[in-house]
Amino acid sequence: MKGQIARIPGLKSGVLSSLTRPFSLCPAPMPIFNQSIRRKIVGIALGLIVLMLVTSILSMVMSSQVGVLLDELTNRYIPAYGDLARANIRSLERSVALRRMVMMKMQASSDEEAYAARLREFEEADRKIEEEAEGARKLINAIIDDPRTPSDNAALARIEIRIETAVTELRRDLNEDHAKLLKQVDAKQMAEARGTLEHIDAIRDQFNRKFDAIRADMLTQVFASTSQVMSHQRQAIIVSGIVTLLAAIVGFAFALLVSGGITRPVRLLLAGTREVEAGRFDKTIAVSTQDEIGELAAAFNRMIEQLRHNERIRETFGRYIDPKVVQGLIERPEVAIDGQRRVMTIMFCDMSGFTSMSEGMTPRGLVKVMNHYFTVMSAPIRSNRGVIDKYIGDAIMAYWGPPFIEEDEPALLAGCAAIDMTDQVPALQKQLPDLLGIRAMPVPCDLRIGIATGEVLTGSIGSELMMSFTVMGDAVNLASRLEAVNKVYGTRILISQATADAVGERLELREIDRLAVAGQSAPQAIFEVMARAGVLTAAQDGLRTHYAEGLAAYRARRFDEARAAFNAALEAVPGDGPSRALLARIAQFEVNPPDERWDGAWRLEQK
Repeated sequence: MKGQIARIPGLKSGVLSSLTRPFSLCPAPMPIFNQSIRRKIVGIALGLIVLMLVTSILSMVMSSQVGVLLDELTNRYIPAYGDLARANIRSLERSVALRRMVMMKMQASSDEEAYAARLREFEEADRKIEEEAEGARKLINAIIDDPRTPSDNAALARIEIRIETAVTELRRDLNEDHAKLLKQVDAKQMAEARGTLEHIDAIRDQFNRKFDAIRADMLTQVFASTSQVMSHQRQAIIVSGIVTLLAAIVGFAFALLVSGGITRPVRLLLAGTREVEAGRFDKTIAVSTQDEIGELAAAFNRMIEQLRHNERIRETFGRYIDPKVVQGLIERPEVAIDGQRRVMTIMFCDMSGFTSMSEGMTPRGLVKVMNHYFTVMSAPIRSNRGVIDKYIGDAIMAYWGPPFIEEDEPALLAGCAAIDMTDQVPALQKQLPDLLGIRAMPVPCDLRIGIATGEVLTGSIGSELMMSFTVMGDAVNLASRLEAVNKVYGTRILISQATADAVGERLELREIDRLAVAGQSAPQAIFEVMARAGVLTAAQDGLRTHYAEGLAAYRARRFDEARAAFNAALEAVPGDGPSRALLARIAQFEVNPPDERWDGAWRLEQK
């Protein structure tokens, strides 16, 4: 392994705890709420209750007025009109009783008892006329005397006087005629009795005409009272509707005014919360009220300031530690403390010729070159969701695995990142001379990448003063070894057997050799990543076929066949590093043949 996996300055326990502990919405204790929102809501409720009470009281008053009018109509106007109508009827009944009485006397054999009965009927009808008239007058006077109702008192007074006059005249005119008629009937003066009876009928008809006129005028007053009742009822309905509508409008406007003062800052808080949810901490909320929502807005602004401070810390540490690690440590600090074993894919990337190149550069130029190199090579790792663990000299250590990505993706993403990194080499070779202001680099730069998959330990390693969140294990050592082994085979990207198994057919791979690493009991196959799936050229495909044939013959100790196959591979792609390396090894075996224990693997300690 190139060097030892060095620790770089990481998160101090104090800083980590400050990032992971929950922030407070308001550092200082909140003052006691002044209950202003409560007062606003209670004020709305009280205002609506007052408007409702006003509407109800007004409706009750107007309904009571309508009730008074209805009571007067039903208990005075209509009964008075009924009394007048019955007085007319009593007049007719008296006239009929009078005629019957006369007829009883005109019979040959007079029945005194029947005559007396008819006389009593006559007197009863006569008495009832006065009673009905007197009842109508009393009801009319009661209407006139009642100040609660709007009535035509003058017209009613005239009707009352006309009733009294009509009854008085009737009594005055009939008393003498009745007495005369009774004497004539008793004296059997029938001719004179008929004349008197006709005169009495004329007086009765005159009385009835007067009462018909009085009844007509009284009916007019009944209709007028009915119209008043209906008018007051309509007025009560209209006024109640208008007052109810005004109460609703005033209550709604008042509610809008007060609720707007409550909901407007709430909407601002909601918009600010969405900004925070989207990761934007640059906006604060204007505190426009002195109520609880104003206190909440102030606390929200303090929270935004704390989040902004934490974000600045996170961005600062993101320049030294991968942001995914920072985020993971903030969300799950116990992972950093306890450590976990996970299956991950590890990558080591190194710049070839760095030592020779750095000897001819000034420190400032070297820093400029390395910063540009790390920027270019880190981008594919980040875009493929990898985590950059550290920079070691000119080397980059990165890893892929849970909880940052799904378990079935690390090997593929690491392979894609390696291909993207090698694709950047031609542009990088052109950029570095321009960056330094020279015609050409003293030593051309290139990449060597080693990738291995296996179980590693993740956690914070270091002292109480300084710690680094990193990964450790055999897979880390193997990835570092594979990166170095690229020099032996002249390759750029070598991956382990476990990585190749995880990738499957999603990348174009070529088995290079079996490698026995110190500390491992059995050798394992190593593979070269040639390209993404389906993009091999015909020359590359031929190279892979010939190389596979040569590798099989090499392991079977058919070195002549192996030499021919490797030469065919070199014809397909001249300068192929693995073919040349295996041909050189076959040449050594011709001088020093392998013993019988040789298993076709290359021991890394032979390097």
